Parts: sequence; C-alpha cells; structure tokens
Amino acid sequence: MTPATAFKVLTAQQWADFERERVFRGAPVDIADGYIHLSTAEQLDATIARYFAGQSCLMIAEVDLNQLGGAVRWEPARGGDLFPHIYAELPIHAVVSLQRRD
Repeated sequence: MTPATAFKVLTAQQWADFERERVFRGAPVDIADGYIHLSTAEQLDATIARYFAGQSCLMIAEVDLNQLGGAVRWEPARGGDLFPHIYAELPIHAVVSLQRRD
C-alpha cells in the first residue's frame, strides 16, 4: 500500500518562491527530468544525504498525495525503490506540514 503523504525537500529560497507563487513548478532537477521528485518518510534521510549534503536551512514539505490524484506516479528510482513523482505543478494547498532542517 502506498503512503498518503510524501516529502519534497526545498531550499529556503525555493520555499520562499513557492509561498509567494502558491505553486511549485520544480527545482532544476525536476524540470530537467519532467516531474517533481518526492520521497517517502523512509526514503527522506537518504535523499537529503545524497542530494542536499552540506546544505543548511532546508525546508521539508509534507505533501498530501490524495489531493494530486492522477498526477502522482510511483516509479522505480534509486536502488529500484518506488518513489512518488508528480507530473504536474505542486499547489501549495497540497502541503500539509512543513519542517525546517538546519
């Protein structure tokens, strides 16, 4: 069974832009790949260690996947694990919680 929520790791600047624009269109890697990368709770620490090592002031947005409907696809990625990918813009109303990691 797939979880109802997943996490998007954002820089402080990406979060500030997201708050202002009310929609997130993707980080450079998301735009290059054609979808917004998310991680499950179990995948989150490995994602941060691999792609955000040494960065501070990260914002971890918990996203309600049910609000995104068919835009979410579970696809194999790192190590063959299934990761949630959003094939659409991410509206801010789908963010149900936010944590800061320094």
